[in-house]
Amino acid sequence: MATAEQVKALLKSYSEGDGDHFLTVAVQIAAHTARSGKGKLAQELRDLVDEIKRKQSAGKIGGSVPIARPAGELAGLLSVSYPKTTLAEMVLSNETRGQLKRVVREQRHLDSIRSHGYAPRRKLLLVGPPGCGKTMTATALAGEMKLPLLVVQLHGLITKFMGETAAKLHLIFDAMTQTRGVYFFDEFDAIGVDRGAKNDVGEIRRVLNSFLQFLEQDDSDSIVIAATNYVAMLDDALFRRFDDVIAYSKPDSQQVDALVKNRLGRFLGSRISWKKVDDAARGLSHAEIARACDEAAKECILGGIERADTKALVAAINGRRNMDIRGTAIPSK
Repeated sequence: MATAEQVKALLKSYSEGDGDHFLTVAVQIAAHTARSGKGKLAQELRDLVDEIKRKQSAGKIGGSVPIARPAGELAGLLSVSYPKTTLAEMVLSNETRGQLKRVVREQRHLDSIRSHGYAPRRKLLLVGPPGCGKTMTATALAGEMKLPLLVVQLHGLITKFMGETAAKLHLIFDAMTQTRGVYFFDEFDAIGVDRGAKNDVGEIRRVLNSFLQFLEQDDSDSIVIAATNYVAMLDDALFRRFDDVIAYSKPDSQQVDALVKNRLGRFLGSRISWKKVDDAARGLSHAEIARACDEAAKECILGGIERADTKALVAAINGRRNMDIRGTAIPSK
């Protein structure tokens, strides 16, 4: 059951009218109860908290949806949001969608899984080219589970002082136990670089050793997600520490079509040549195609046009292709 400190925090938040903190403490109590082997009671507590959130969202009771707010040293290490994005809004390959649905399913039955001596999938490594859905996946998983998304701020985590980065990592992993959420390490290659690399820095090697140790020991109910565009740079020891390695790739023609339809919505013309659109979009990322659709929609708005035709859509896509990494147009030959 709840610890004395948790009961005190619960009563204090009630006396101060702080509904956000009240529900945060309630979730912590549920997690503590689950670790004590009382899975059924823990799930009942979580269900009660979820019911309160639903009523808040529907305006049936006052207060706002609770967001964990890091304080003290954690305030500079984690940024927090409470996403509403779901996996249904993402355009993914069948294999990737299946892997993510499995994670959600196991998380929703984590007490039952733990009661049989097993651990649900909760440590994920996302790899693949930029703009193909890794960050959005972290957002969508948080939205699916109605958990806070806590993004690790690398500029606050990594320092030049020996031992300081590892100490900050320790704080983050401690927070995973105290506050259940989705903890997202983006650009993870900054930490997980191969320890045998020729340009390896001693301090980064120690940071990776610490990360591996913390990840191995972590048995919280939080979801830990690491993402990188440079899978070849990662240390081999990392892969066996994660429950799943999920690979992302640039969209095929079927995914391009689905993405354009989702993004353009009512601005999409009815007589689109999908072959021309697919040819124009070949090799681009999800993010680049989404931006091209946004540009086509804005052109419709500014030009007083109801629908974007094939020519306008292809032109918008080519416009994104002709942008270099500095955002300046590359002249066409």
